[in-house]
Amino acid sequence: MTIENNERKVVAMKNLLTGNEAIARGAWEAGVNVVTAYPGTPSTEITKNAACYEEIYAEWSPNEKVALEVGIGASIAGARVLVAMKHVGVNVAADPLLTFAYTGVNGGLVLVSADDPGMHSSQNEQDNRYYGKMAKIPILEPANSQEAKDYTKLAFEISEKFDTPVILRITTRVAHSQSLVELSERTNVDLKEYVKNPAKYIMTPANARNRHVYVEDRLLKLKEYNETNAINKIEWASKKIGIITSGISYQYIKEVLKDVSIMKIGMSFPLPTDLITDFASQVEEVYVIEELEPFIEDSLKVLGIKVIGKEVFSNIGEIHAETIAEKILDQKPEHLESDDIPVRPPVLCPGCPHRGVFYVLNKLKVVVTGDIGCYTLGSAPPLSSMDTTICMGASIGTALGMEKARGKEFAQNLVAVIGDSTFIHSGITGLIDVVYNKGTTTTLILDNRITGMTGHQHNPVSGFTIKGEPTKEVNLELLVKAVGIERVVTIDPFDLKGLEETLKSELKIDEPSVIICRRPCALIEKKKDVKPLKVNLDECIGCKMCLKLGCPGIVKVDDKVRINPTQCNGCGLCATVCPKGAIKGDN
Repeated sequence: MTIENNERKVVAMKNLLTGNEAIARGAWEAGVNVVTAYPGTPSTEITKNAACYEEIYAEWSPNEKVALEVGIGASIAGARVLVAMKHVGVNVAADPLLTFAYTGVNGGLVLVSADDPGMHSSQNEQDNRYYGKMAKIPILEPANSQEAKDYTKLAFEISEKFDTPVILRITTRVAHSQSLVELSERTNVDLKEYVKNPAKYIMTPANARNRHVYVEDRLLKLKEYNETNAINKIEWASKKIGIITSGISYQYIKEVLKDVSIMKIGMSFPLPTDLITDFASQVEEVYVIEELEPFIEDSLKVLGIKVIGKEVFSNIGEIHAETIAEKILDQKPEHLESDDIPVRPPVLCPGCPHRGVFYVLNKLKVVVTGDIGCYTLGSAPPLSSMDTTICMGASIGTALGMEKARGKEFAQNLVAVIGDSTFIHSGITGLIDVVYNKGTTTTLILDNRITGMTGHQHNPVSGFTIKGEPTKEVNLELLVKAVGIERVVTIDPFDLKGLEETLKSELKIDEPSVIICRRPCALIEKKKDVKPLKVNLDECIGCKMCLKLGCPGIVKVDDKVRINPTQCNGCGLCATVCPKGAIKGDN
């Protein structure tokens, strides 16, 4: 059951929830007042579900740093706060996080870091447990949806008991897998009293030095607490092999290893070293099984505990049950023959407003510095029109760097491409840098009126809040002019001829410019009366120009093309590029 209406009474003791739904439920049950986030797979649904509870103020923040800063303010004011983001979002929020670790909380604050082993939807697979270690704050790692809910509630207790932010580290499999969860009613928690306390919350060097002493003392207390923490569990069986693990890896172990002793660590920092040492002393051979980095393993080796870990289990990608069976039981996995299974790479949707942009960019053969979002798919064949993608907001700064390295002549064949939500997230400062440092970069803002790749979340450009309430929308034209861009053009990206002419014109100009390509996402403006286009085979000459658009609705049959009526949404872009007018519609 997806929790969508907090007025609905709980009618069953247990419900089937994803990990993300369970975290939202746990926050509600824990009396949380404020939830903030920037959408990012695999964390997005936490905030989406939390927003369905009337008792919770929820927001999509412009970026993760702002989300955490709003959360910090709410915590200092006395509220319980949950802040959610994907693993790379913590990079953006790291600045306030590491200082907030010094100040401590007033109301409890839990930061959910949704890591992505295997990079299902991410540009890297960093292990964010190291953030907890660096900040010297506790890390909890649930292994299923029930634990996701329970650990969320426990995290708030730990946060307030030890005056610390807490990281709840989940992974994609925990976030999106479903399991049974026992539900409880909400515990109403009064706001903590707000007391002015500059020595605690103003981190000047003099105050921060004192708080650092506090942080080290708190870490010792947390370690002592974790030695008897009930979420660290030992399951005794044969003592020939003992396995130390945390998070989703525990589930994989349970699938294939039936007669081994297991120590499941629920709070992975600071580690319960006494408990671990005692466990290790009672088994003949110790394995540490954890996804990505040897976070637990390295700590145990420092203690002098002999363990087997990353020399057997890779720090690249996910760990699977088959891998564990192969490495420990020497059972070779049985693979199904997959030679005949077609590859299904992600593509831009039929009718996507970004398709025309990348078609034109490919035609002009310009260098394109790209960004994070749906439009990253413009890098794939046949559009193949993107040279770089680094992180949120990097496109503009990367383009400026290329210009400064190779000169203005190079910049006349160079564009930066960024989406509306990503531009608000972290593109504005890059554009300011272009203006301030006399760059001539041409920037394309692909404004589809929504945050698309993560599932259609509103943002400051869309004009609606997370709860669908109308609000002020950022005027991109005025914004870019305010930072010093004097050449601003707004165009429909389906106007291929106009877009091409505009690009050619702006690339020649010896000053920075912004082209706003505005057309709503095809999935949020579906027209019920639209009919699919058809190819007149008598007029089709088989030139395959339409195939260069990369639309999944267009297929090649023999020497000509057809349009799949179940895919086509009648956008007409293919008809625009057909030199013979063979593609027609009666819309």
